[in-house]
Amino acid sequence: MCDTIVVKRPEGVLFAKNSDRDPNESQFLEWHPRRAYEPGATVDCTHITIPQVERTWATLLSRPFWMWGAEMGTNEHGVTIGNEAVFTNQPYAKRGLTGMDLIRLALERADSAAGAVAAIKDLLETHGQGGGAGYENPKFTYHNSFIVADPGSAYVLETAGKLVAIESVTEGVRSISNGLTIPGFAGAYRDRLRTRVAGCDIRIGLTTRLASKAGGVADLMAVLRSHGTGRWPHYNLINGTLHMPCMHGGGVVAGSLSTASWVADLTPGAIRHWVTATSSPCVGIFKPVAVDRPIDLGPIPGGEFTETSVWWRHERFARAVLADPERLPQSYFAERDRIEKGWIEDPPPSAAAFETADQLLDKWSSGLEASKPADVRPFWVRAYWAKRDRLMGVYGASAVVGVLWLSLLAGEHC
Repeated sequence: MCDTIVVKRPEGVLFAKNSDRDPNESQFLEWHPRRAYEPGATVDCTHITIPQVERTWATLLSRPFWMWGAEMGTNEHGVTIGNEAVFTNQPYAKRGLTGMDLIRLALERADSAAGAVAAIKDLLETHGQGGGAGYENPKFTYHNSFIVADPGSAYVLETAGKLVAIESVTEGVRSISNGLTIPGFAGAYRDRLRTRVAGCDIRIGLTTRLASKAGGVADLMAVLRSHGTGRWPHYNLINGTLHMPCMHGGGVVAGSLSTASWVADLTPGAIRHWVTATSSPCVGIFKPVAVDRPIDLGPIPGGEFTETSVWWRHERFARAVLADPERLPQSYFAERDRIEKGWIEDPPPSAAAFETADQLLDKWSSGLEASKPADVRPFWVRAYWAKRDRLMGVYGASAVVGVLWLSLLAGEHC
């Protein structure tokens, strides 16, 4: 479950997305250079193989570790795309392109937002969408909607099977979430029950209201960090935190974690991107990145903790914090916000930014481990996270006592 936002302004376009997926589904940044291909070449997508084009553009992707496609990304022309799972009354195919495949293919093949919209539409008509797109539940499938932007334009593209609706965003804020929204199309094809459980309309209302006040990327970072009416998450028994943009799991029926976040300023001649490359933007930091400046972030992570992964090192910290958020001193946010503000005003090289973020993470992780373990969340949330922590493979020192206790309490029933 995700949120994607675009703000169309006279001077350019602002873009923001939280990628909300399963808690142990690590995500990583991946740079791909421009490439040329021989006639007859093919490309292996997540579930199917399709013909390759003659050449592909350079891309920067944020990709769930087990997929070929990406949750969000950009290319050398400034085309930037994010997608949403949507639930419709049309049949779900067992095989086809995933929404993430469609993002990556469109970024590789299109040099404008309009071209990317046309590419997605053509790929859907030719190959269809389908196949499992869940990590915890490999059979979980859905249809997709997209925000597609470049420095001069933005579009909403919504799908129901091979059916497509397209809306041009001419000014102001447009936000999408886990439900169809284009008038007429939504009325005909929206699955109302699953859309309601996903918290779609609540989040669209919140992100639209908050983004309407945005004057720049810092304001959109704040939108992605929002927990709605409270400073910290409040949990619903049925769907956990699906009613807030910054998600932290915890639902008995449904739940997602904000596994990565992206904000872009697509001002012509001055395109800039910031990413967390980690979960939980509320306790993460946005780092500057660029398509033409790849950096080495280590090996591709998986579904279990590893010290070599930027994503997993931060995840260990985030889980310790969210068990009892008030343990994190206000000085953390003051320091993080000061550094982030400086990076927005004058972006350093990406490698230097990631190194600084790592140092900050080490500093505040040590402070948490020195404090008393606690977990103040509702019992069903503690049970939800006990299972994911066991699957994660290692626990932060500050949380190990609580996790072991919860593991005994929860058994294998959550």
